[in-house]
Amino acid sequence: MQLYYKIFLILFAIFIAFNLYAVDWRIGLMNEENLKYVFSLSAGIVGLLLVFVLHTWSKLKSRP
Repeated sequence: MQLYYKIFLILFAIFIAFNLYAVDWRIGLMNEENLKYVFSLSAGIVGLLLVFVLHTWSKLKSRP
C-alpha cells in the first residue's frame, strides 16, 4: 500500500475504535445522545471502505 493509504487506514481505524468506545450501549444505539457517535462511526466505516477501493483501483491502474 502507498503511504497515503496506510495513513488514512490507521486514521479511520482510530476513529472507529474511539466511536465504538464512546457509545453508551446501555441506552441504545439510536438514542439521541449516541447519534453523533453513530454518524461518526458510519463515516469512519465508509472512509475505510473508500481507502480499500482506492487502493484496489491504484493496483489495477499500475498493471501493464
